[in-house]
Amino acid sequence: MRCRTPALATTASPAPEVNLHDYDLVLLNTSAGKDSQAMITHVVELADAQRYPRHHFLAVHANLGDRVEWPGTRELAERQAEHYSIRFEEVRRERGDLLEQIEARRKFPSSTARYCTSDQKTSQVVKLMTREAAAFRGRGHDRPIRILNCLGLRAEESPARAKKSPLGPDPASNGRRDVTRWLPIFDWTEVDVWQTIGRSGVPYHPAYAAGMPRLSCVFCVLAGRKELVLAARLNPRLAQNYVRLEARIGHTFKPGLSMAEIVAEARATA
Repeated sequence: MRCRTPALATTASPAPEVNLHDYDLVLLNTSAGKDSQAMITHVVELADAQRYPRHHFLAVHANLGDRVEWPGTRELAERQAEHYSIRFEEVRRERGDLLEQIEARRKFPSSTARYCTSDQKTSQVVKLMTREAAAFRGRGHDRPIRILNCLGLRAEESPARAKKSPLGPDPASNGRRDVTRWLPIFDWTEVDVWQTIGRSGVPYHPAYAAGMPRLSCVFCVLAGRKELVLAARLNPRLAQNYVRLEARIGHTFKPGLSMAEIVAEARATA
């Protein structure tokens, strides 16, 4: 396992452990990236220690579009779930993938307008919760289903994430579902993540070996210039699609940084 440079220590509050038996369903959100992968391993180990049955787990991958995500991402997410004998579901936005949504809105997402997350991910997972709640009632239960919604967010990733609470009520709750949001690896460092992955023996995405620090969209609006240039070198055809999209909608990929500039730099440094 080739780990990256250790990240700065975080002062985040430790993510509290939970009693999994308090929940009817443990929902594991997975991008197939390192953080969600380590999170799944950690929660499964906790479940085994608590003798909580794995058939109450559900791993969900919100697919932003096969052409938008790194090749093999969806398949890897399913393979990682299968390693632990966890049920797996993929959800997608019915009205089109992220590139189609960007073209319709004529504007790329941004740090202050992350509709890529709200529409393509969160809303689709909530629909899955609705289906699970209906199935729960269909099995004869006359109370709301209790869902533990687990996400692999870490405090050291950004100041905004560091302000989140590692355990608390989830806004997806309603009269038919009682949802708690849990960030099991909230206080972990990147070294903690890679050590857990290495110990588990579960495969991780080759984009990391190529030098990418995160596995989100191939071209994430929150990524730095260096990472975007590397992604463009690794995915030149998709990068050109983004350049053409910029021209059609008249909006740059990031404020002050166009995808055309990113592609030019990728070619110059190849």
